[in-house]
Amino acid sequence: MSTVTTGTFHQEGVWRQEWSNLLTAENGDAASLAKWATKSIQVSGTVGAGGSVNVQGSNDGTNWATLDESTGDPLSTMGVGIKDILQNTQFIRPSVVGGDGTTAIKVVIIAS
Repeated sequence: MSTVTTGTFHQEGVWRQEWSNLLTAENGDAASLAKWATKSIQVSGTVGAGGSVNVQGSNDGTNWATLDESTGDPLSTMGVGIKDILQNTQFIRPSVVGGDGTTAIKVVIIAS
């Protein structure tokens, strides 16, 4: 299953990409944000028990890997928060891993 994404210019030179209402075990549709090397991600909503949100990247749109934050740690969160994204891949998407029936999250990436 995949959730449609929306993107708009937040202000001049700043792109805002949003995935709304991601559910348990759901991938967001891929967004091509390679034009902007600096990106931060914000997760809000409810990540159900045992769930996490991974930020994945791909350079071919088929093979996906979890990206890292600037600390070198995998970009995976079990709750709300804002993190930066280290790698600049052709495509990027959020992926909900695990969780339960209460999982309903929103993911926003700001790219500049």
